[in-house]
Amino acid sequence: MGAAQVSDFMKVKVPKGATEVKGAVQVNPREDIYLLSFVTDEKQAVQVAEDLRSDAPLRVRKHDVQPAGELFGHLGLAEPQILESARWAGVCPPCVKDERRSEVAWIETYVHAQAQGKVRVYLQAF
Repeated sequence: MGAAQVSDFMKVKVPKGATEVKGAVQVNPREDIYLLSFVTDEKQAVQVAEDLRSDAPLRVRKHDVQPAGELFGHLGLAEPQILESARWAGVCPPCVKDERRSEVAWIETYVHAQAQGKVRVYLQAF
C-alpha cells in the first residue's frame, strides 16, 4: 500500500501542495499499522490535527529515548517520538463518535518543524 491507500484508510486528506508524501502499512498478526507522512505549512498541519477531533490540541510531549519499534524508519524518516519539540495529538475515533473513521481504533499525529516555515506531519493509525 502507498500513501493514497493509507490516507483513504485514515480518512485524512493530504493538503494540496504537500511534498515528500510517503505512506505504508506495517502488517502485523493482531492489527496492521498505517503510516503516512508529508511536509506542509504550519496552518495546514494544524488543520489536519484538528480534524482528528482530539480532546486536546497539539502539544509537546516528553520524547522517548528509544521508541518501542521502528515504524517510520521504513519510510526513511526518523521516528517522531524521539524528535525534540515534536508536537503530538492522539484520539480514539470511535470514542469521539467520528463515524468517518469507524474502522480506525486509534490515530495520532506528530508535527515537527522543518526549515523555511515548513513542518513534517507524521500520522499513525491502527
